[in-house]
Amino acid sequence: MRKWEAYQDPKAVIVIVHGAMEHHGRYGWLIENWRLNGFHVIMGDLPGQGLTTRSSRGHVDSFDEYIKEVLNWINEAKNFALPIFLLGHSMGGLTVIRLLQNMDVKIDGVLLSSPCLGLVEYPPIPINALSVGLNWILPELKVSSHLDIDLVTRNDDVKERALNDSLYVTKVSVRWYRELLKAMKMAFTKLSKFPNVPLLVLQGGDDKIVNKMDVMDWFNQLKISEKHYKEWEYCYHEIFNEPEREHIFDYAKSFVELRLRQLGYNEYKE
Repeated sequence: MRKWEAYQDPKAVIVIVHGAMEHHGRYGWLIENWRLNGFHVIMGDLPGQGLTTRSSRGHVDSFDEYIKEVLNWINEAKNFALPIFLLGHSMGGLTVIRLLQNMDVKIDGVLLSSPCLGLVEYPPIPINALSVGLNWILPELKVSSHLDIDLVTRNDDVKERALNDSLYVTKVSVRWYRELLKAMKMAFTKLSKFPNVPLLVLQGGDDKIVNKMDVMDWFNQLKISEKHYKEWEYCYHEIFNEPEREHIFDYAKSFVELRLRQLGYNEYKE
């Protein structure tokens, strides 16, 4: 876990949760933009990813490992005594959803970036069936993730960096895959457990990894008093890496600042 403090008078804390296969080092641009606009940022690498050592790369015994890790980041954010916002991308978004469905956590808003609530492509049915048995016999058996960087962003600079990124996970375990499927299912079956907290879902309109129809289905079923869905028509999966990311960041920041005005913070009063 790492902390970056705002360059000016802090308004709130943004806790960022990265997606599958990647690590916090890919979020430098986003972290800097939050800091430049007066926000502290807390982020780290999820178990089995980046520089973490507690799990083998591409493997977790349980999806709960992600939830426990992010809960630690939230508890650290409380030390700033400022409003806390969670921003989860892809599997990180799914982690945020499952955390909030499982635990009573005091936060002031949630932002989900292309949350992993369904996949565009699943393994063939025979392979998927085989994974059920392997999950018990050889849970740490690893296979290629088949995650092509060309599918996640249209930004050539980001793609080039990813191709030379030694921390990028290229293989995942059978257990990891089964835990991901279970977490996605639980996100729907436990919909009523999601707290009544302001929510913004940012979704790539041309997402080739996450099935946007599943995201919309989850969002539409959610019964909370304040929720917003914004789809960016031409964007791929990693919306904060896309050519439109400046506009997307401004949209996300506006949501946070509106919430701060609702909370009655002096700097946002009319």
